[in-house]
Amino acid sequence: MIGLKNRNKPISFDELLKELQGAKSNEGVQNHVNIEMLFHETFMSRYSSFKCFNEFLRKGNFDVKILEDIDNIPDELFDRHVDRETDFGSWKSMLDRANEEFLSVEG
Repeated sequence: MIGLKNRNKPISFDELLKELQGAKSNEGVQNHVNIEMLFHETFMSRYSSFKCFNEFLRKGNFDVKILEDIDNIPDELFDRHVDRETDFGSWKSMLDRANEEFLSVEG
């Protein structure tokens, strides 16, 4: 497809987190972050009206059983939900903030 990135292999949520954290070069280091750690109750309460990330997903009628399911949600749809239900304008900005806060506590 012309104009689209090569998506022969979909990127998993964990791989996305590693890329955003710059952890790709540290493959052997323990850098596995689960979604509950990243979007914990304090984070969700501070930036939304939800107590947990699963509640946020349910409100948008997103069927997420495993982290990879987030990859299957169309970006535009998820960005709209994030914009409407949180203090963020997009999923990327929400994910970036969660990463920043996680790294500042863990780092």
